[in-house]
Amino acid sequence: MTYDLLIGQRGHSSWSLRGWLPFAVFGIDVAVHRTRIYSDAFAAEVAVFGGAGTVPVVKTPQGGVLTDSIAIAWHLAEAFPDKGLLPANPKDRAEALSLIAEMHSGFAALRGACPMNLYTGWANFETPPEVRANLERIDSIWSRALDRSGGPFLYGDYTLADAFYAPVATRIATYGLSVSTTAQTYVRTHLAQPDFRRWRAMALAEGPELPQYDMPLERSLFPAVPSLGARPLDAGTPENAHCPYSGLPVTHLAEIGGRVFGFCNAFCRDKTVADAEAWPAFMRIYDS
Repeated sequence: MTYDLLIGQRGHSSWSLRGWLPFAVFGIDVAVHRTRIYSDAFAAEVAVFGGAGTVPVVKTPQGGVLTDSIAIAWHLAEAFPDKGLLPANPKDRAEALSLIAEMHSGFAALRGACPMNLYTGWANFETPPEVRANLERIDSIWSRALDRSGGPFLYGDYTLADAFYAPVATRIATYGLSVSTTAQTYVRTHLAQPDFRRWRAMALAEGPELPQYDMPLERSLFPAVPSLGARPLDAGTPENAHCPYSGLPVTHLAEIGGRVFGFCNAFCRDKTVADAEAWPAFMRIYDS
């Protein structure tokens, strides 16, 4: 059974990230389709997919349509009760449901003042009082759960609660927002999570950054996990004859870790250049 998921640009669409992470982390088969927020075709493409004007949208294998990230979460938890999408402990499970709902309906000040941007960091952001109040609440609920579970995620293992707060973690990283040491550790855990790393690598390969997300601030580096040095190449002799992802003959080249590798298209190449170590299929070739 394969689901169909419609998302917006990975670098900016925080709700798309929330919709995609449960499929990726819990190994649920999904075919990903893309539209572009702020494009002339966006509304029509969402409508054709069955959505209600926003992304993400999911078509279930049974023909149902889920037009909201919280509906996607509840459906998957119900459809796959053995995959651990929610904590097994009843008290933790109840709290996780509450935290997911609070994220879905709350923290408007943080979300408005600090839109998700995975392309850059922003320096010297001055935190308004209403954003500070959101951060204090987030810090409190994160710290309470992490102190009780011992981490690395809110309830020990990754759950839907972590998927819903992943874009909050990226905002804290992007804007250099001040939170406790416990919360900062949790943010770094999100940035190092393998599926998030792959999402961000695909965002960088998609490009470009949308002008609607520009800020009147000095840019800084996004605090990503370090990876192998890499750059696209126009010419060279690759070590591999077939793309590590598709198995097709190589047509696009990159220098990664001082060596030359080939890929079947620009997207495969560029997502690997963005974060080579995030891709097990590539690393099997690299390490061999």
